[in-house]
This record gives sequence, structure tokens and C-alpha cells, in this order.
Amino acid sequence: MARIPGLVLTDHTFTVPLDHERPDGPTIEVFAREAVAPTKVDDDLPWLVFLQGGPGGASPRPTSGSGWLERATREFRVLLLDQRGTGRSTPVTRRTALSMGAEELAAYLKHFRADSIVADAEFIRGQLSPGKPWTTLGQSYGGFITLTYLSKAPSGLKACYVTGGLAGLDATADDVYTRTYPRAKAKTLRYYRLFPEDVAKVRRIADHVTANDVRLPNGDRLTVDRFQTLGFGLGMSESAESLHWLIDEAWDGPELSDAFLYGAMARTDHTLSPLFVVLHESLYGQDTRPTNWAAARVKPAEFAPTAEPFLFTGEMIYPWMVEDLAGLSPFAEAANLLAAVTDWTPLYDPAVLATNRVPVAAAIYHDDLYVDASLSLETAARVANVATWVTNEYEHDGARASRGAVLDRLIKLANDLPPA
Repeated sequence: MARIPGLVLTDHTFTVPLDHERPDGPTIEVFAREAVAPTKVDDDLPWLVFLQGGPGGASPRPTSGSGWLERATREFRVLLLDQRGTGRSTPVTRRTALSMGAEELAAYLKHFRADSIVADAEFIRGQLSPGKPWTTLGQSYGGFITLTYLSKAPSGLKACYVTGGLAGLDATADDVYTRTYPRAKAKTLRYYRLFPEDVAKVRRIADHVTANDVRLPNGDRLTVDRFQTLGFGLGMSESAESLHWLIDEAWDGPELSDAFLYGAMARTDHTLSPLFVVLHESLYGQDTRPTNWAAARVKPAEFAPTAEPFLFTGEMIYPWMVEDLAGLSPFAEAANLLAAVTDWTPLYDPAVLATNRVPVAAAIYHDDLYVDASLSLETAARVANVATWVTNEYEHDGARASRGAVLDRLIKLANDLPPA
């Protein structure tokens, strides 16, 4: 047990099957951190499980009981779950990839999707909250997991809060990225409206890295394609300002500055979260259709590096990432195998969701770069007992940026729905 300002923290580690359909087979560990208000340590509080965005993102490491955690711990005992493969939950790393052949690694990684995460959560609920359903808070990809949870184990849920994460129930990777590129263009143009002088500055950098072999501090080459992915964060609050300051200090005489190169490396390197790249498009695999590097296949011509103005991409994943990024290269062959998979199992059950009785309150961010608002509204119309709040007051990180206001509103919305 540890104490930090505003929270008492307790660590939990569980041994779960790698494949829950083979309970006697290989096992992995799943880690979760319990967080409770200091004045309520001994209270019989309901559980709130936080489902992190991603894929491949560990749960937050709190430094205080502020923000959304302060609101949550007023009435909940919070469980910060490191989803399998992340953080302290038998992490998937370069070492993991180097220890397996490509086919073995691809088969292993197929057990790290939302259905397995839900099975882990149910296993843990049996230990921490036996016989009692609990509540979830799903941020971004955590909302995708919520829909899987509602499809496969609704009896384990008392209520669900979703922030920027209602996935399209039938949307393919092609569907998602076809809708995402126009929003990436809109975010780039908004950035240029805020900082019009950056249009020329960005073009200068793009031309420079195209014409020269520019190396990042870790030895990776800064290609124009990698430079283009600096738009990844443009769907978050204050992200345009952050990108501007990086571009503003890009030059040291005729060469790119160390400040820029270190900043660009940090923003575009996925060594510490390989699942984000390797499993990203598999989020949309639900049948016999391979994802087949959808973001690369449907990329519009206006995103060509020579097009004007230079457009940044968003949360798109490309095959060059597992080839060019040294931290991801051990995953390259397995990632290509996963892109060709034709036997994905469904993650959502529309029939079960249509008769859902668990209260679900969802914040849909109107201008969300990463999760299409129209797809989210279509899903909300197909899932029973859902209340939505559509807003352009916040970007995709509204749950964090609002310091608890978004969660507070969702709690109130869910309380007005018929109970499970």
C-alpha cells in the first residue's frame, strides 16, 4: 500500500490464461492498481474500472488524487487496469518479439484484443468483487472494450461511462480511415489558421528531410513520412500550440536543431508501446476480411508529401513503421502476418447490444480526430439504454482536460437511465 496526495494505492497482480478458452494452457500476469480516497479506505465502495485508450497503453500512473480521479474517488474505489501486454501486465516488448518466430508471435498477439481484455476483467472481478457487477470508465479504445464487455459479459456490469470511444459496430478498417483522413486534413488546416507562418516552415522541413538523410538521436532516419505523423496529437487539447513550438525551434543554422530532432523522435517513436502499432488495425477485424494496412491503402492523394499545403496525418498506422523504426523492427514479419489474417472473431454482438439493459453514458466529441462522431451516433442508436452527450467543448482528451467535469456529467446521465 502506498500513499500519495489524495489517494491510497494498492497493487494487485493476477495470473490469467493466455487463452481463456484454454484455462489449463500458458498463463500471463495482469496487473491492476487500486486507488481510493484516504478517508474512504475502509468503506464498502463500488468499483470503477478504468479502461485505458490504445491499444497498447498502460493505465495512468497517478501522482495525486486530482482531475477525473478526484471525481471518481468521491464515490468509487477505482481500479487502474494495465491491459494485458502493457505496463506491468506481462508486457509485450522488443524482447518478447525477439524471443519468438514470426508465426508464433502473430499467434500470441491475437490473444491481446478486446475480447481477451474483457475475459481478464471478468476473472479479476471474480477476485475483487465476487457476485457484484462493477462500473467501467472507457477512454477512447477503452470504449471499444466497453462494447465488447457489453456484448460478451453484460452481467458483470452495473453501468458504463465512455469518453470518445463508441466504435462503429460493423465498421472495417477501410471505413474508419476513409472517414479519418478528412478530419486529419481539417485539423491540419485549423493548425495553419492559428499559425499561418507555419505553412512555409513545415514545407521547408518536409523538403529538407526528403532531400537529406536526417538522423534522429536514436539512429532512425527522419523520413518525410515519419515527419508527417507529427499530426498524431492534433486531436488533443493544446496540441496545435505544442506542434507550433516544435516547428518554431526547428533550425540550428542550415540543419535541424537538436531540440527539434529529440522532440520529433519522442512524438513519433513507438518502442515503448509496440502494441499500438502492431495491433492497431486489428481493432477492426471481425470477419474474413484482412485489414491489410488499410490506412496506407486508402490514403488520399492530397496527403502526398509534395502536395500543397503539406498535410499531417493523424492516428494512422503504416507498414513502413515496422520496417523503419528500430524499436518496432522485430515485430515486422508478425505485423504483416496479422495484416493478412482472415479468421478474426467478432468483437461485438449487435443482437445482445440491441437489448442491452446496462446504463451506458457516452461523451461523443463532435470534432474528434480519432473516433468518428457519426459512427459513434450510429452505434448509440443500435445499443439500448444509452444516453449520449455530443459536445465540441472538448477534444479527444476531454476526460483528462476537463478535470473531472466530463466524468461528472456522465455519472449524472447514467443515473437517469433505467438500472440494469
